[in-house]
Amino acid sequence: MTPDAALILCRFLFDGAAVFLWGASAYICWIMPADLAAQVGRRLRHWYALATLLIIGTTASHLPLQAATIGDGWADALAPQMLSSILSETSVGQAWIAQVGAAILLVASCLAPVRFRYRVRALSAGLLLISLTISGHAAMNSDWLRTMHRLNHGLHLLSGGAWLGALIPVVVILPMLHDARWQQDARTALMRFSTAGHVAVALVIMTGIINTILIVGSAPLDWQLDYQFLLSIKILIVFVLVALAVTNRYLLVPRLSRNPSLQPLKWATGAEIALGFAVLGLVSVFGTLQPT
Repeated sequence: MTPDAALILCRFLFDGAAVFLWGASAYICWIMPADLAAQVGRRLRHWYALATLLIIGTTASHLPLQAATIGDGWADALAPQMLSSILSETSVGQAWIAQVGAAILLVASCLAPVRFRYRVRALSAGLLLISLTISGHAAMNSDWLRTMHRLNHGLHLLSGGAWLGALIPVVVILPMLHDARWQQDARTALMRFSTAGHVAVALVIMTGIINTILIVGSAPLDWQLDYQFLLSIKILIVFVLVALAVTNRYLLVPRLSRNPSLQPLKWATGAEIALGFAVLGLVSVFGTLQPT
């Protein structure tokens, strides 16, 4: 595997783990009823452990992979002078330092009391996502425009991550609609997710449009450039995701009162998750490309 391919894989695993940790933790600690939140948290504990290990592994790997990509290949991955130069002279190094700090906070969340654990976990995962704005395409701007671009990109990541990451707990909650013990709390949690989801989707679209204007300057229609071609595919997938979310909320959920089968809703939610991670895969690739 080339350093470039390894870096893209590392970015994808990091982004996916951070999105899950942020979206699922925010949903559990701020939106779900308390008893249901504790139950869902227990059922997702192995996923949390896996995501935390992925954050640790990808954070540790990211700097050497950047060194190998910027330098002359794998021989420079652990070259002290190359690593030092990246850390002290580039936005990539600044982003990596921020990611290390957020990863340490994430590990510390595992030792926090249960009542604070998901809050600390959500905070650390949110910081992991925000750290991506330091070395992203916003860094090509200067002064106030760079700051505005980073703030907009951060809001884009947090809103999109909240939407996609929360879908994993939604899959856990859906079968509880047929469990008399959890039915009411499950309905409440899903309705709250729907309300928050409307806000998240609106923010994703708004900030995505602003990001595109700031990076490309217009609609990404120059498909001879890999960046704009992949960005166009991402935009198309997001529109499909929005259509699926609208179908879930206004067609499949109301049907539950007449047809108790959860299968269509499960399939639609699973499709949202798959498409969401396809978006992360595209971002991992075109984030390494020149936009114009």
